[in-house]
Amino acid sequence: MSADVTSLLLALGIFSVGFVSIGPNILAIIGTSMERGRTSGVRLALGVGIGSGIWATLTVAGLTALIAAYAQAITALKIAGALYLLWLAYRAFRSAATPSGQVAAKAATGNRLFLQGLAIQMTNPKAALHWIAIVGVGLGPNAPLWVGLTLIASCTLMSLCGHLAYAITFSTQPVVEFYRRSRRWIEAGLGVFFTFAAYKLATYRS
Repeated sequence: MSADVTSLLLALGIFSVGFVSIGPNILAIIGTSMERGRTSGVRLALGVGIGSGIWATLTVAGLTALIAAYAQAITALKIAGALYLLWLAYRAFRSAATPSGQVAAKAATGNRLFLQGLAIQMTNPKAALHWIAIVGVGLGPNAPLWVGLTLIASCTLMSLCGHLAYAITFSTQPVVEFYRRSRRWIEAGLGVFFTFAAYKLATYRS
């Protein structure tokens, strides 16, 4: 397996495990699906998913141009991405050490749910750091164009499917209860993965 494919798969892995760690965007989808029904949750999820695709496009295009102009920028991106992944690992381990609690999901209000979902994702400050880490892993200074395009297309599709899955499955209370019971094990596993990803990013040599 080539280095480009290996880096791409690791980047997609970092992106995909983000769906397991529930954040503000997913909480909004859960709350909306539970209180306003599955259709409303789906509309909100579509906005969040498209927002992820926009983040992917902007980050890949911007950082690819930066790396092309300043090859040494890849080192700074790796350091920033690795530090962010370590912070995610710390937060996951801390959550795993905390006794299980309720999933605090609040429904979105209003009727323009697609636009609300888009706004939730695009104004999330953590999204920029998350994408720096993903692109730092997936794109080296000599990565071919197909790697960036594949990363954008794959993450957009995964985001749409993942957030829609939350809208559909978390419209039922038993699923929420299952997550609450399993949360500590899930968070511990995320902590291990993010630590490994930070190590791979910091030590990767293109």
